[in-house]
Amino acid sequence: MRLPMEYYQTALVATVAFTTSTTVPEGVKETGTPFLESHPAFDIFAASSLVALGFSVTSLILFLSILTSQYQQNDFRGDLPKKLLFGLTSLFVSLASMLISFCGGHFFVLKDKLKSNALPVYAITCLPVVLFAIAQFPLYFDLLRAIYKKVPRPSYNVD
Repeated sequence: MRLPMEYYQTALVATVAFTTSTTVPEGVKETGTPFLESHPAFDIFAASSLVALGFSVTSLILFLSILTSQYQQNDFRGDLPKKLLFGLTSLFVSLASMLISFCGGHFFVLKDKLKSNALPVYAITCLPVVLFAIAQFPLYFDLLRAIYKKVPRPSYNVD
């Protein structure tokens, strides 16, 4: 059975988010505290990497719950579209926070070199994620419409 692309993307984001949430830029002191803990960019890096990890794991669990669903008729009316909508939402949030974490961590690598050229590099780095989001927005809006619009029930009973 071939899985939809969202499952693979979510697993990749969860892997990267886990790696960045457990890695400290510039290392730690002998006392166990990070060298860069006094920098505001470190706080942005740490918070966004944890948000990315939490939302990517949430989206992975939601997509896996769709895969293991019993696929009853009532599931298609409400449960599965809601899970897919929340899974896509958490995937988008995790992608955005992962990019923020990348920019915050990369800020330390640049130090004083090339800081004037960092913004175009960050914009180019965000381009694939923006294209992915644009490609997924029609599905996202269709799900919103399907969840909140009253769908007529079939005239026959399926039991």
